[in-house]
Amino acid sequence: MLFNPRTRFKNGVLLAAIGAIATLPVLAETVNFGTLSLAPGFGSPTAVLRGSTGGSYSLSAIANADRHKNKCLGFATPTPDHIIVLQQKFSKLTIQVNSGGTDTTLLVQGPGNAVRCGDDAGQNKDAGIVDSDWQAGSYKIWVGTLEPGVKSNYTISVRE
Repeated sequence: MLFNPRTRFKNGVLLAAIGAIATLPVLAETVNFGTLSLAPGFGSPTAVLRGSTGGSYSLSAIANADRHKNKCLGFATPTPDHIIVLQQKFSKLTIQVNSGGTDTTLLVQGPGNAVRCGDDAGQNKDAGIVDSDWQAGSYKIWVGTLEPGVKSNYTISVRE
């Protein structure tokens, strides 16, 4: 076989380009329904996201329990339903699901993989999380149901 420096150069450039593309960080994370960016004082009283349940992926595969030892329950899709980006630290946030009566669950995974999980909020079957010390950064949100594959439309409200 004859040595052709042009072919070797082209192959080397191609391999270098493929390697550079493969090592780039993911610039936009995939979500099922959308993202929301919030800063303190974001518009009283709530910010709202919309979506629907229906997955069969066990949320306990992400975490069995959260930082407060609440169990992480329910079934959703493997892909987060939403991402909330907190531009600054929040001392307290409330995230509440409203599905109109479906028994929902909630899993929020934030910076450093810190997890917060919620199930029924009071007498309501919809999930909610009220917590303090929300660091700035991206939070992946999954809305699940106690039974796999249950389809239900919902809204999520976020309040300071």
